[in-house]
Amino acid sequence: MADDTTTEQDLPAGDRIEQVDLQLEMQRSYLDYAMSVIVGRALPDVRDGLKPVHRRVIYTMYDGGYRPDRAFSKCTRVIGDVMGQFHPHGDSSVYDALVRLVQPWSLRYPLALGQGNFGSPGNDGAAAHRYTETKMAPLAMEMVRDIDENTVDMQDNYDGRTQEPTVLPARFPNLLVNGSVGIAVGMATNIPPHNLREVADAALWALEHPDATREELLEAAIARIKGPDFPTGAQILGVKGIHDAYRTGRGAITMRAVVNVEELQGRTCLVVTELPYQVNPDNLAEKIALLIKEGKLQGIADIRDETSGRTGQRLVIILKRDAVARVVLNNLYKHTQLQENFGANMLAIVDGVPRTLSIDAFITFWIKHQIEVIVRRTQFRLDKAEADAHIQRGYVKALDALDEVIALIRRSPDVEEARAGLIKLLDIDELQADAILALQLRRLAALERKKIQDRLAELEAEIAEYKLILADESRQRGIITDELTEIAHKYGDDRRTEILFGFDGDMSVEDLIPEEEMVVTVTRGGYIKRTRSDNYRSQHRGGKGVKGAQLRADDVVEHFFVTTTHHWLLFFTTKGRVYRAKAYELQEAGRDAKGQHVANLLALQPDEQIAQILDIRDYGVAPISRSRRAAATSRRRRSASTTPTAPGASSPSTSTRATRWCRRCSSTSRATCCWCRASASRCASPRMTTRCARWAARPRACTA
Repeated sequence: MADDTTTEQDLPAGDRIEQVDLQLEMQRSYLDYAMSVIVGRALPDVRDGLKPVHRRVIYTMYDGGYRPDRAFSKCTRVIGDVMGQFHPHGDSSVYDALVRLVQPWSLRYPLALGQGNFGSPGNDGAAAHRYTETKMAPLAMEMVRDIDENTVDMQDNYDGRTQEPTVLPARFPNLLVNGSVGIAVGMATNIPPHNLREVADAALWALEHPDATREELLEAAIARIKGPDFPTGAQILGVKGIHDAYRTGRGAITMRAVVNVEELQGRTCLVVTELPYQVNPDNLAEKIALLIKEGKLQGIADIRDETSGRTGQRLVIILKRDAVARVVLNNLYKHTQLQENFGANMLAIVDGVPRTLSIDAFITFWIKHQIEVIVRRTQFRLDKAEADAHIQRGYVKALDALDEVIALIRRSPDVEEARAGLIKLLDIDELQADAILALQLRRLAALERKKIQDRLAELEAEIAEYKLILADESRQRGIITDELTEIAHKYGDDRRTEILFGFDGDMSVEDLIPEEEMVVTVTRGGYIKRTRSDNYRSQHRGGKGVKGAQLRADDVVEHFFVTTTHHWLLFFTTKGRVYRAKAYELQEAGRDAKGQHVANLLALQPDEQIAQILDIRDYGVAPISRSRRAAATSRRRRSASTTPTAPGASSPSTSTRATRWCRRCSSTSRATCCWCRASASRCASPRMTTRCARWAARPRACTA
């Protein structure tokens, strides 16, 4: 009986079990998967700005005849061709990519035309692909222009039955023009779209200055490309985020909706006509309604979505009658997507490796790609022209010895004998001999002979031109310049997104608070509050007044003045220090409320008390300048030295000092009296019916 035992070496290779380290195998497998997603799925190529699925869709539409000059075709046909030839994945991923190429709110310059329901910027998705129709947009033809002239490399498809391009010629900088969004493994890209004319202008400058340094190209690109140009319009606040993204490849660009204040049927309304890029209007309306329900947004009575194909984007927010439109709008900017940040992450595939690029690098790599396209196209045309000229030269030789050629052909027993005889007679090669044998008899006419000679001369001129182009890079850049200028002139349009220069986009608390007149009350015990001025009603003669504060038995009101919520309050203390606070930071309370202690507002030191309070709108508005104060002091001193002392008056020094103090009171609005520490208008106004006791005891030399 034979031995049935076998060793591991005797087993076929497929049946062997090899011991591998699990950690190493997981690392290798994950890295392979990650690179496959990064390079082959999620990130765009810097040369044509397309992900593989978008590139395959556009090439399939071009190769299958779904072109702008043809009729619309069902999207199902396009998806079937893409899946069957180049993209062996689900139909949903292909259809989603095709829908994005059609939607005008997704791409700044759509690369496909659609007929049917391709969704909306809101929650409405596109109809099933069996209902919609599509074809290439005219601009998409520039993406595949000259692709049949060996301008790009071709590779086998997934089953090796056909060829697909590794990259499209992309005769305009599509990655900057239409942008890209993608999430890979461990990295993501988010490139904003731009205006075609601005990008073309920057590329033209780079083409005209091949010797410019990187810094010069960067500054020239920033000067010509003002900023992103989103398909939905809206506004960009400031240029800091734009410049950060252009210089470093990363930056936060603040977008803001375009909102107009309109009067509709006697009600003040906020009408949103343009939304930030990628903001869903349906979700925005739901978010606003939720914030109103939670009490985070005040002053809104109703929301209506009046968006239509005729009016465009139109979200109407109806305000309550007592609402301040600017305050409500600022709160909407703060709490909703009416103001949103676009996190630019300029990541693209460069030579098979993902890289974060500055704005000048995008232009540089595109120009490098275009030079390669022009060189390969010119070489293809040169080879074709030389091959055609080679045949024409054979025709000319045959026409010069026409009788001998005809006689040779007539006496030859077969084609091979005739071919060999022509080669020997005319000193030509086999290709030329075959072309002569295939020559039609009508080409032997005198007029046709002249056409052959003219065609040969034309080909000779083309060959010389092609050789000059291949030998001179400046000629190549000139061709790119002419073709890009033509594209920008034909397809370019005006900017949609407005850039608000000098605006940093930050929202301050003051923007959310309406400016209202307030009465500020500060007691000697240190309690402070603010009260709306309309809580104090005007009274006539005989009025008994109203209660202004709830005080303790030993407490009195020491500071009482009128200001607004946006004014600065400067608190001068007995320690020679000054604190500041906005009036809206004070606790708002009623007329008979005590308020909060000032220690909750200011970081006062022990035994430090408020000696004086000054309210100003900003630091550019000072009560009195040093120069004016010095001049007034000098005038008072001269006046005191020449003015005699009145009978019964105090000494000159006392009179002079009192006069100086009172003039200081009356010379400045909202300054405080040196005697009673009340406002000057309250202390020295002749219309006041009562005076404080300290004012009544002032020196008689006082002129207040």
